[in-house]
Amino acid sequence: MRLTVGQAVVRFLASQWTERDGVEQRAVAGCFGIFGHGNVAGLGQALLQAQRTGEADLPYHLARNEQAMVHAAAGYARMKNRLSTMACTASIGPGSTNMLTGAALATVNRLPVLLFPSDIFATRVAAPVLQELEDPSSYDVSVNDAFRPLSRFFDRVWRPEQLPAALLGAMRVLTDPADTGAVTICLPQDVQAEAYDFPEELFAKRVWHVRRPLAEPSFVERAADVVRNASQPLLIAGGGVIYGEASDELDRFARETGIPVADTQAGKGAIPWDHPNSVGGVGSTGTPVANRLARDADVVIGVGTRYSDFTSASRTAFRNPDVKFVNINVAGFDAAKQAAYPIVADARSGLSALLAALGGKRFPTDYRADVTAWQATVDDAYGMGHSPLPAQSEVIGVVNEACGARDVVVQAAGSMPGDLQLLWRARDPKQYHVEYGYSCMGFEIAGALGIKMADPSREVYALVGDGSYLMMSQEIVTAVSEGIKLIIVLVQNHGFASIGALSESLGSQRFGTSYRFRGPGNDYDGSHLPVDLAANAESLGASVIRCRTIADLRDGLKRAREADRLTVVHIETDPLSPVPSSESWWDVPVPETSALSSTRAARERYAEAKRDQRQYL
Repeated sequence: MRLTVGQAVVRFLASQWTERDGVEQRAVAGCFGIFGHGNVAGLGQALLQAQRTGEADLPYHLARNEQAMVHAAAGYARMKNRLSTMACTASIGPGSTNMLTGAALATVNRLPVLLFPSDIFATRVAAPVLQELEDPSSYDVSVNDAFRPLSRFFDRVWRPEQLPAALLGAMRVLTDPADTGAVTICLPQDVQAEAYDFPEELFAKRVWHVRRPLAEPSFVERAADVVRNASQPLLIAGGGVIYGEASDELDRFARETGIPVADTQAGKGAIPWDHPNSVGGVGSTGTPVANRLARDADVVIGVGTRYSDFTSASRTAFRNPDVKFVNINVAGFDAAKQAAYPIVADARSGLSALLAALGGKRFPTDYRADVTAWQATVDDAYGMGHSPLPAQSEVIGVVNEACGARDVVVQAAGSMPGDLQLLWRARDPKQYHVEYGYSCMGFEIAGALGIKMADPSREVYALVGDGSYLMMSQEIVTAVSEGIKLIIVLVQNHGFASIGALSESLGSQRFGTSYRFRGPGNDYDGSHLPVDLAANAESLGASVIRCRTIADLRDGLKRAREADRLTVVHIETDPLSPVPSSESWWDVPVPETSALSSTRAARERYAEAKRDQRQYL
């Protein structure tokens, strides 16, 4: 079949499917793209031809920012439990390097995304071309080599006959639950337009069966022996529980053993917030209940978690001198963390195997009174009546109240992820979508776009602060052009609330964290800048509802929910409003010496906290 490389890519992707538990779905549901001279006549022409002739089903979606379209693909993949994703094509040079941050985010979060950065001429006949960065040491190096450390699979197709192996290698990684992430195939712009006689079988329907690795019995028995001998076990549910669709197995495991279940940012919603064994988030932004249990636990069962520093409170969360770890994870790399007794298995099969091996062992459930008291604290935070501006916790409470059980809240960076893990009451495994592996400002709106495309039946609420909004809000235009409804809650607090609070705690006095004019002392302590983000959103095509009070916000969210198009609900909050303590810590180093008394005091506190830090050997 004589096709250009671009046409062959489109035909191949349209024929790829995944299957797990007997359910098939498209492996690559569509393609985001921004065209330039590097791909307009290659993949761009191929996507146009497919759309006009119907010879391949790969819908094209025009994005506004290359980083954002990768975020949208990551949001789509997470919503689909990593069984389906989107491809992204960008032009040579800055268009492609704009995707680097998105690639890092996808790989950190173990989310499959497929990237096609355009590249320099393979023939080098016109070198150096526009936007080519020349490397004097080698003619075959381009800026796209920066994708290598960010990708789980990387290839560059210098010749058309190399394409089949590259595409099959890409699909192998995209469908590997243990080794997935960003997959990058660089396409030189001349090769994209070059024709070749490809074998027809390359374009036949191919179903990639996504495995559920079963636990090895001897490993399960060793782990079960550790758990049986525990007196105060704790289970931590990570994102692997949700990706593995193992919520029912986790529910059964918790109910039959009595073991309390804490969650990570990626695992929140694995069981409902009001489940009798649920104790909320654990770690630096977790609940006091979960963190107290973590401090005393003699066995920690990690299911589908990679133990980020926020989950482990920078290795201060688990303080029992005899603590042991049992980890169930599809990736051996993560299963072995904390010197654990590993069970390398899918969360669903691993939990079932461990429960069977425990043979009816049950542990006391004396933590319920603490959970009840904590939920009263959450009620107070949701309704504190802070003035003159409302508290961020009140905004979260109203959004939580407005969300139906199947609706989705989206967040990524700043102070809101911490407040959300601490306070949010998740009722569905897909209700809570906080990107906290890379904690990338600007993910929120783009991620929400991908989530809504993955499941149009759900309302999607993007909670975004003014800092993140200013980083990346362009995909409002994409959503408007596609007729995709989102509800964007834009929280204006005139700066970086999270880093402001962190700065103050580290003795740096909130320096450089406010959106204000320069004052007489050459610091940003003047009046607020005359920036109207609501007007900006309106100029991008959004409907806008301005709110001043919590009552206004409650009414605004109701109106937004009833609307049939993208709506931005804008409210100003107090960046200094209080939030309940997690009774935990996060390791951010403080200078050992300083002329500032605030920094010296912070260093003393830091040194004190470091004493609880340990390796788990």
